[in-house]
Amino acid sequence: MKPSSKPSEGKRFILSSLTFIFFLCALASINEIRFESLFKLGRCAFSNAPLPLNSSSEMSTLAPNSSSDDIRILIGILTLPDQYHRRHFLRLIYGTQTPVGAQVDVKFVFCNLTKEDQKVLVALEIMRYDDIIILNCKENMNNGKTYTFFSSLPEIFNSSDRPYPPYHYVMKGDDDTYLRLDKLVESLRPLPREDLYYGYVIPCPSMDPFVHYMSGMGYLVSWDIAEWIRESEIPKNHLEGPEDKVFGEWLRDGHRAKNRFNAKWSMYNYPEPPTRCTHELWPDTIAVHLLKNQEKWIHTLKYFNVTTNLKPSKLYHIP
Repeated sequence: MKPSSKPSEGKRFILSSLTFIFFLCALASINEIRFESLFKLGRCAFSNAPLPLNSSSEMSTLAPNSSSDDIRILIGILTLPDQYHRRHFLRLIYGTQTPVGAQVDVKFVFCNLTKEDQKVLVALEIMRYDDIIILNCKENMNNGKTYTFFSSLPEIFNSSDRPYPPYHYVMKGDDDTYLRLDKLVESLRPLPREDLYYGYVIPCPSMDPFVHYMSGMGYLVSWDIAEWIRESEIPKNHLEGPEDKVFGEWLRDGHRAKNRFNAKWSMYNYPEPPTRCTHELWPDTIAVHLLKNQEKWIHTLKYFNVTTNLKPSKLYHIP
């Protein structure tokens, strides 16, 4: 009898099956590699696409032509909770300025809310603009509000997930001061980023920044001085009095601000009525103070031609 062929056929079947399974595994691996490559390519493409308008991702405050290495400036405009119209107006003023090579954040600063309507309207402002700092204090002008502002900043902004310092400079400004941000940035570029005190020297005829103090219209210090204000006992024990004068006395008593810059006459009071602190509007202006009414604001804005970048459109006609 001839031996049966079934065992040989079984071996061939098993071998063929193993070969087929190996082929399927190899094909699956190749497809997985291709899919992963396509997935990475697609992910890369979508990561470079603009975010949708309703995205909740945090938006950077960097100017269009700036980088993380550029000057970072925080401007705190001290105002009152009820000054809604003034804040909206100033948002137009500063929101249409784009200083090159700098991050300039403008925040409106006031003390605790005291009225029911403020709790609603200010909350809506924060939801829409995110440009308000509410200090833990009772509203005042010359009884510690400026101290609370500067001393609160390190706790608010120092963080491990952002650069240090979060801002190179901090400026306190009035809500009747017009600041030209590009000129401000330009003037700060060559200056030290530590132990700096910058502004309009008082008294008005003086040009020496080491004798007295800088006007409250808008003075600026480096971040290390804000941290010193928070930590030192000198400011804590001397809060009452004209806030700009008191601020200068802190620095004097603490032997701080060895670097000082007098920005006069690029900073000045509005020309009318003429005093020893006023100056005519001129192109090198950084700040104009005492814009107490709309007429003065419009005159100033027209002089600096702030609407020059208005694009032509069929949607409007402005002669």
